[in-house]
Amino acid sequence: MSKYLLHGNLTAKQGYREELANILIDASKLMATTKGCHLYAVALDEEDLHSVYITEIWDSKEDHDNSLNVEGVRELIMKAMPILDGQPQKGQALQIIN
Repeated sequence: MSKYLLHGNLTAKQGYREELANILIDASKLMATTKGCHLYAVALDEEDLHSVYITEIWDSKEDHDNSLNVEGVRELIMKAMPILDGQPQKGQALQIIN
């Protein structure tokens, strides 16, 4: 069975990138103990002062989908929503083949 990879970015309102990054780092701590999660990496591009990038590797899409039910995740989503510049775009779902 191959792994499920999700890569994307969220765009913060001007001046909120660090706050958004910290919320996603908190999410990564929750994911570290979640069934099926191998990686939840949060990254910044110094040339893009508004975006925060997230790369996730899971055993399956089902495990990723179930992670939304982990205690504390919904609260972090609600905390992030007001500082996002627009609605989040769907991440790029990729199938790891090696």
